[in-house]
Amino acid sequence: MYNETVLDHFQNPRNTGEIADASGVGSVGNPACGDMMKLYIKVVDGRLMDVRYKTFGCAAAIATSSIASEMVKGKTVEQAEQLTREDVVEALHGLPEEKVNCSTLAPDAIRAAIANYSRSRSSG
Repeated sequence: MYNETVLDHFQNPRNTGEIADASGVGSVGNPACGDMMKLYIKVVDGRLMDVRYKTFGCAAAIATSSIASEMVKGKTVEQAEQLTREDVVEALHGLPEEKVNCSTLAPDAIRAAIANYSRSRSSG
């Protein structure tokens, strides 16, 4: 059902955990399947220097969280905001059709964390 890349990111997820002094935090959920993700970003000089997450969900949700965190780490805030579910699915070399909805979780969480970061900068 899952290809080698998806299984690798599911069995060996990268960048899991929290960032205590995160610049931004985003929480999203997928009501269709019950997956939940909380993503933390550390922004230094306009770049995502660290990205960590906690994901509760299926293998696809965990794999997309893992690969998306790798894809945006080191990118500018603007570049990270542009990440799409298609980018994530392509980086994983595909997902089963019934699991493609899981690929929205990570890009949505990244945008939510960036929005949280932007709000905190403009209010403080």
